[in-house]
Amino acid sequence: MIHPINSDKTQLDALISHGMSNRQTNNNLAESYKEQRQSFLLKRLQLQAQIMLVAGLTLIAFFLWANSYLEAKIYAFKIGIVVELFIFICWGLCKTSIGRRHPDLIFLSLCWAVTCVVQIDIALLFNNLEPRSNIWTLMFLTQATIIPVQWWMHLISQLGTILCYLILYFLYNPILKNPSAFYVEQGLYFFWTCIICVFSVFLYERLRKKEFYARKAMELAQQKSERLLLNILPGMIAEQLKQQPTTIADSFMEVTVLFADIVGFTELSARTSPTELVELLNTIFCLFDQLAELHKVEKIKTIGDAYMAVAGLPNQSKDHALAIANMALDMQNAIAIFNAENNQLFSIRIGISTGPVVAGVIGLKKFAYDLWGDTVNTASRMESHGIAGNIQVCEATYQLLKDKYLFDKRGLIQVKGKGEMMTYILKKVNFKN
Repeated sequence: MIHPINSDKTQLDALISHGMSNRQTNNNLAESYKEQRQSFLLKRLQLQAQIMLVAGLTLIAFFLWANSYLEAKIYAFKIGIVVELFIFICWGLCKTSIGRRHPDLIFLSLCWAVTCVVQIDIALLFNNLEPRSNIWTLMFLTQATIIPVQWWMHLISQLGTILCYLILYFLYNPILKNPSAFYVEQGLYFFWTCIICVFSVFLYERLRKKEFYARKAMELAQQKSERLLLNILPGMIAEQLKQQPTTIADSFMEVTVLFADIVGFTELSARTSPTELVELLNTIFCLFDQLAELHKVEKIKTIGDAYMAVAGLPNQSKDHALAIANMALDMQNAIAIFNAENNQLFSIRIGISTGPVVAGVIGLKKFAYDLWGDTVNTASRMESHGIAGNIQVCEATYQLLKDKYLFDKRGLIQVKGKGEMMTYILKKVNFKN
């Protein structure tokens, strides 16, 4: 049994949750973007490591071919192997939990494995500290094009390379072999290479972030549209309408239809403010909607203070009469609890009928899923000719439920447009069965 909703509390909770949901959505989007960027970063780091391994082999092969002295070949081979080893370790770390948690460290390691390790090896072997700007430029351009995210990592990698060079310079204090203009020129080229790389990464990531949020906003809007459509139409019908926007009409041989009307609501409207009246009606109908979802009953529509639902369509079920009977009994209990908690005296009059119907979607702009047929008319008559606070069913419904529920036989009644009909009052579940 679903307990009634307190109207004031529900509205307050709705307002709070609406405000919080916006903040929560923004936080979720930010986290989602970070996760996507993390995944992108890891994949690109692995790709960069693979490219660097292949590129390193070509450079080793070139230096072995270009150097005629055996000693120079050995030095070139040693330096190349050390660098390849560092790159291979970084590639392996990308596949571990360390790499997944700290891809930024892998990024810096990959960069410095080339720019700093080469510089250190050459300094140790040859005491030569000529700036290897060609290697540095190639490294920074490679990272800017393959991994264009987190500009600050690119900046740190570049500053780390320069710091490494300056430390080695002061340690070894070599004699410069070229005029100062040469180093100024190399410095300017290097400076602008770094600036362009960092700035391009910054611009790319900003654009990528905007596209991510725009795509997510579109997805959220689409989800909201989907939910709104599902609030209007059954899921199966909504999907059918999206795929084939034509007239939708189906015949169902046996369903059970329920009509419920709030007794005394019309009189209450004359002495109650419109806002309070709508709040009361909304609270009651929200209770009925929850019961419909609980019992897998399809709400069709509300007309004023009347509520219409059906079981057995669009998803056909053999237990359609049982579902409607259980919902009707729970609706009575819900109204009783609502009255006790809100100091009201409402009662509902419910009519139920079983039989064939035609169901379909009508309208061009405001779609509506509706039912037609004698079964619908009979259910409406069962309600309008019923007794306040009772559930009246027709003969067809009674025959399906008589073994599982207790009934009072009301007898023949004169029904408008139908003549005399045998009717029964549903009381409760027959626990003996």
